Amino acid sequence: MKTILSILLILTSFFSIAQTTVSGIVTDTKGNPIEGTNVYLDGTYDGASTNAKGAFSFQTTENGTQTLVVSFISFETFRKTAKISALNDLKIKLREDVNTLDAVTINAGTFEAGDNAKVTALKPLDVVTTASALGDFVGALQTLPGTSTVAEDGRMFVRGGEANETQFFIDGIRVFTPYTPTTNNIPSRGRYSPFLFKGITFSTGGYSAEYGQALSSVILLNTIDEPIQEKTDLQFMTVGVGVGNTQMFGKNSLSVNASYINLAPYLELFPDRNTWKDPIQSLNGEAVYRFKFKDESLLKIYGAFSYTDFDLIQENINFSNGFRFGLENRNLYLNGSYKNNLGNGWKIATGLSFTNDHSNINIENDEVVDNENSAHIKVAVKKRFSNRFKLSFGGEYFITNFNEDFNNNSNGAFNYNFNNNLAASYVETDIFFSKKLASKIGVRAEYSELLDEFTISPRASLSYKTGESSQVSLAYGRFYQNPNNEFLKFYKDFTAPNTSHYIANYQYVKNKQIFRIEAYYKKYNDLVKFNTEMPLPTSVYSNLGSGFAKGVDVFWRDNKNIKNTDYWISYSYLDTERDYRNYPVKATPNFANTHNLSVVAKHFIKSWKSQVGFSYNFASGRNYTNPNKDINGFLNEQTKNYNSVSLNWAYLLSQQKILYFSVNNVLGTENVFGYNYKNTPNPNGMFERQAITPAADRFFFVGFFWTISDNKKDNQLNNL
Repeated sequence: MKTILSILLILTSFFSIAQTTVSGIVTDTKGNPIEGTNVYLDGTYDGASTNAKGAFSFQTTENGTQTLVVSFISFETFRKTAKISALNDLKIKLREDVNTLDAVTINAGTFEAGDNAKVTALKPLDVVTTASALGDFVGALQTLPGTSTVAEDGRMFVRGGEANETQFFIDGIRVFTPYTPTTNNIPSRGRYSPFLFKGITFSTGGYSAEYGQALSSVILLNTIDEPIQEKTDLQFMTVGVGVGNTQMFGKNSLSVNASYINLAPYLELFPDRNTWKDPIQSLNGEAVYRFKFKDESLLKIYGAFSYTDFDLIQENINFSNGFRFGLENRNLYLNGSYKNNLGNGWKIATGLSFTNDHSNINIENDEVVDNENSAHIKVAVKKRFSNRFKLSFGGEYFITNFNEDFNNNSNGAFNYNFNNNLAASYVETDIFFSKKLASKIGVRAEYSELLDEFTISPRASLSYKTGESSQVSLAYGRFYQNPNNEFLKFYKDFTAPNTSHYIANYQYVKNKQIFRIEAYYKKYNDLVKFNTEMPLPTSVYSNLGSGFAKGVDVFWRDNKNIKNTDYWISYSYLDTERDYRNYPVKATPNFANTHNLSVVAKHFIKSWKSQVGFSYNFASGRNYTNPNKDINGFLNEQTKNYNSVSLNWAYLLSQQKILYFSVNNVLGTENVFGYNYKNTPNPNGMFERQAITPAADRFFFVGFFWTISDNKKDNQLNNL
């Protein structure tokens, strides 16, 4: 018995000697104690929670080197590795976790759309339910601030920039010909259907160093990574038919969309101001194939083909029999992308695209054949060192081959061509100093083989969270873009036009409400000038052009205060002047509106099983040259203001069948975009003129949309 008692006494003494106390106090960076913090030794059950004073203490029998882990929600996890004897009487300060939902975001100049965006200003659903957009994602983006209303053109004009200063990317890879081809006074549309995209990011300026060759804006389209289920969509419309289908098989999936559009039946019912020899018809097809590997990496292959042709005669004051224009265009776009999480914070995304665009154009008795082959190869790498520091870098190569054959009825045949290859690399860091303060700093380098020019583009942005739901942001960037094809086919000895962007932004987001106000200043340098009425092989070209654009954009969206109603209001003020192209003096370009206003509203009426939509667009008058006011005057008059009200109505016949109606410019407002003047004055010395107006004052659309799926619940309301 005495022996057993002796052994127990020895063992008790041994364990009491082997136990070590781990203790300390946990506070935030301001010294405030944090109660309830979880403190433990990694890989063991030994630990404790802090009390109201932030103190903790526990015993452990572990020895040697150990790792102490201290964690609490909304704070970064603290780790300390040391000998167990050193983990006593610690003073631990936890830093706020910058990855929480209420942390600051870097967003100056950017509107994001998609489920993963922390701040969503425009969702993919909005693209096709905006009354004035007619299912065109470009038309929906034009209801956001920063855009100018150039209704006869249809392309994106952003903050005083020309349409070609905005570039498009699908899954991070360049799209070289994003718009459908058209002619004067018939608006273009975005070439790609919104049905296959999960989100859109629209940057009005100050964008990431990852993207280049855009003086004003970039638009990023991201295809769906993984469909939810198999389904078939059928579309029967007053302008054509469409079909879509999604199939899933193992780790593979395939989504296909196709449509055929022919305006001949519509124009029989609603003739416009043109004389159509062959009304517009187009055939479009898109497909996305996806394969997810065992390591969760993803391969996507996107392809799109479109064919368009038309032939018409338009009234023109200088052509007694009208002006004839005919076009046949085919476009092929292929895009392959691969992304993978390499582990240890490393991610890679790579891809390539190829575009072939071929056009046969008839202008009166002349014939033009354009053929452009373009490619883009890109590798982008990201490394997350911690929640507070992330690094991005990559490289890319652009290839463009352009060839034009011009057959003039009087002077014979001519050929113009160029090869334009460009290499670029970039590096960029995201630095989060705290939940309230973050910055993005980067630089982009480019070398153009055609121009034999090397450029450096610094980019920087800073965001500070001023309150629970508000923040302010600043951004600066320098941006380069090679001259347009219309110049390069005649002359190569250019330098790259460039801009500098300065942006200040305030944003408030709370309870399905968004308010943004943003001021900006853009300075243009080295713009292209020429000395003839239009670019010609005989023109004298230079980079002596310059300009500026400044203004304020305001955006308000509310999906809270009116039951079953979502609406947004956009307003833009723009002050811009340029001395470029063949301008004799610096002036406000004829594509720029001083004031732009958009109001969009959508309301769901349960008792009617209907969604009704409303859009109102206003733009102040645009400059035009009136030779009767001053024979030497230039852009010396303004058109009247632009006004348009559009309505739509989607009625659910059943859960999967929808009847859809829409009318653009329902009030039939007679908008004027400018004037064509006679080349010579009449006997009274006055130049007669012709107003440039829309081909039709209204556009009517009726469609029937039918979805077939296993769950019998899905419909195409998201696509309307």
